[in-house]
Amino acid sequence: MKIKIINKSNFALPKHATPYSAGMDLRANIAESLTIKPLERVLVPTGLFIELPAGYEAQIRPRSGLAIKYGLSLVNTPGTIDADYRGEIKIIIINLSSVNFELKPGERIAQMVIARFEQVEWDETDSLSDSDRGAGGFGSTGK
Repeated sequence: MKIKIINKSNFALPKHATPYSAGMDLRANIAESLTIKPLERVLVPTGLFIELPAGYEAQIRPRSGLAIKYGLSLVNTPGTIDADYRGEIKIIIINLSSVNFELKPGERIAQMVIARFEQVEWDETDSLSDSDRGAGGFGSTGK
């Protein structure tokens, strides 16, 4: 699948690291290092602009290495980039650790997964069919 992209960053285009990678790493397009304090949120530019086809979204997800090693995550995860958005992709990072994190220019900060989705048409009703689970929620299926 080909997707139009404008790269105004100082870095190469995102790519799949392995033949089976679902996501592509996005990099911080910043001119100098940025300190993210504990519990602080920052909006980090990527320098990337995309044009997705109708019926697709770009999901923005945290990188597991940054999460486990440094406590960095994304505030709205997964973030969604809609097919009609043409602005710069920016990443909302939060530092959930107890120490400062120094984000360096070009550092990989998030993953982007391109996914197909369906739009729905609601069929309003007064009842739903029964299922084995029923209304059982949080923890109802076991440990």
